[in-house]
Amino acid sequence: MSNGLMDFSVPEEAQEILDLTHKICQEQILPNRAKWDADEEFPHLAFEKFAEAGIFGTMFGEEYGGMNYGGWLTVLGIEVVAEYCLGVATSLGAVKLGALPIEHGGTKEQKDKYLTAFANGEKIAAFALTEPNAGSDVPNLSTIAVKKGDRYVLNGTKQWITNAGQADVYTVFALTDKSKGPRGISCFIVEKGTKGLSFGKLEDKMGIRCSHTRQVIMEDMEIPEENLVGLKPNQGFIHAIKTLNSSRPFIGTMATGVSMGAYKEAVKYARQREQFGKNIINFQVVNHMLADMLTKIEAAKLLAYRAAKYSIAGHPETAKYSAIAKLFSSETAVQVCNDALQLHGGYGFTKDYPVEKMYRDAKILTIYEGTSQIQKNEIGAYIIKDAKKYI
Repeated sequence: MSNGLMDFSVPEEAQEILDLTHKICQEQILPNRAKWDADEEFPHLAFEKFAEAGIFGTMFGEEYGGMNYGGWLTVLGIEVVAEYCLGVATSLGAVKLGALPIEHGGTKEQKDKYLTAFANGEKIAAFALTEPNAGSDVPNLSTIAVKKGDRYVLNGTKQWITNAGQADVYTVFALTDKSKGPRGISCFIVEKGTKGLSFGKLEDKMGIRCSHTRQVIMEDMEIPEENLVGLKPNQGFIHAIKTLNSSRPFIGTMATGVSMGAYKEAVKYARQREQFGKNIINFQVVNHMLADMLTKIEAAKLLAYRAAKYSIAGHPETAKYSAIAKLFSSETAVQVCNDALQLHGGYGFTKDYPVEKMYRDAKILTIYEGTSQIQKNEIGAYIIKDAKKYI
């Protein structure tokens, strides 16, 4: 293993950007996150400040008006935002998620047009793959795209789409050749306002409530042929797999971010809360809870950072380590947020303390972008493949 793949250092200029991200989060997210959560209010204010500060540019290359730090700064920036609010981090990460199919498979013209708009914060993106009957079972898509002259006509419904209704651009997956199964899927760029495009009700979710989730509905929706990603049909499944492998490290650092946020709240509370004449942080049982939390977070960080570095480098084992990182870090986030709430006692069960929200938010990490069970299936497939090495 080369040293570069395990070098988790941050250049001084990049650290300044992360420090700026912390500052924006402290000024814009901390005072508003409870209200945004209660009212299901999309974090437009945070997005505006991110755009002004060039934070969206950290997720894209210099050729599109972004910054030349590759994906490393992206995963670290997402981690920072998740420490303050996983809902905001989810919506921010969904911009990159929606852009990834274009990055992986788009033409130069498509990249120049859309990635530049995402990088400067002018447009918001969304990724539309999941359907009511095709969640983990991606090949079971039913959305159809039919070629009609120089246009495609799309019909179908996408489910659980982050940023739906708020996003300006959607990367939508549809069958262009049903006879080929997953090899007959194509990816399309769909702009908000297209005739035949509509959105379902805002989902009333348990957590990440400021991140909007809706159905994306297409009824005889016509889009120009030039909006086919890469201008090549039946390449969508490849774009989807590459996208998910690239994005899972983001989920890993979202998980370590919210975990660190909950851990810090737990430490702060334990230092302030007095019982039996002393601060509870001095009780061994509490100290051990905090020690377990920090140990799990640091282990999750190493896995998530490794997966991110593999993804950036195009390492052949990216998919394997992305699945491992996503599984461990997401389950760790649920455990850490649970322990942070437990440490707060009855106060943790109220909305007066942020750990209640963090606890509700964290659960989604074990579900979206591949459930924990799907991650185990993928890891298990690698185990079977590698088993012959040990005989």
